[in-house]
Amino acid sequence: MTWWESVLLGLIQGLTEFLPISSSAHIRVLGELLPHGSDPGAAFTAIIQIGTEAAVLVYFRKDIVNILRAWFAALFGHDGKDRAARFGAHSPEARLGWWVIIGSFPIVILGVLFKDSIETHLRNLWITATVLAVFALVLAWADRVGSKHREIKELTAKDAIALGFAQAMALVPGVSRSGGTISIGLFLGLTREAAARYSFLLAIPAVLGSGLFELATEYEGLTDPSGPGLAATAIATLVAFVVGYAVIVWFLRLITTHSFMPFVIYRIAFALVIVGLLATGVVTAL
Repeated sequence: MTWWESVLLGLIQGLTEFLPISSSAHIRVLGELLPHGSDPGAAFTAIIQIGTEAAVLVYFRKDIVNILRAWFAALFGHDGKDRAARFGAHSPEARLGWWVIIGSFPIVILGVLFKDSIETHLRNLWITATVLAVFALVLAWADRVGSKHREIKELTAKDAIALGFAQAMALVPGVSRSGGTISIGLFLGLTREAAARYSFLLAIPAVLGSGLFELATEYEGLTDPSGPGLAATAIATLVAFVVGYAVIVWFLRLITTHSFMPFVIYRIAFALVIVGLLATGVVTAL
């Protein structure tokens, strides 16, 4: 992989990670269209997502510090020694910390159980195109019927579990991590901004954990002559961080006044493009 290909892949990762349009699907398709002409792979995709999650850490740094401070305070009994207090009964920030932890279990468990399928069969572009279109309709429906009156501090444990499974669906390229969690968040009555914010926070443990795990276990594959290369991966990760930060700022402003319909239309159009590329033999399904 050349340096400019890695820059382009990092740019696409940064542009698409936080939008409900599936960054992994874009990386999967673009990889085959570039001169090196192959799927960059699940490991490369997971590692460059560290860059976009670093952008989340920087943008939400004050929120994250407050959540961690409140969570530890509640856990060690500063808000009360009873079980309810330790689980955040007196602190919305502490509760949010617990909800992020609880919501992270589904993707960790399913990611480990289905690791081989995620890295092989589920990267089939026919599957990608199908779920892009299907979940576009889910997002449109959620945005239409969701009451959009609940704030992030009103989340419950049941909500966290449901949102956790929604995030886990993004193990299939085309679903979209933010798209899945935002859709379920809207169905649960969250405002667009609350659903998006929780989606970003929920992704931190899973994405950083997955990226670091792949970096540790797939290092030889990255540096192999047939792999993307360590330098290319680092460049893509850095570009993804810079672009991703700008997208967070823009996206959170956009959804306060606009619906998700432009993203619904884009998902369907992208699905049709993939079908066209497959039908004409420009790209291969696997």
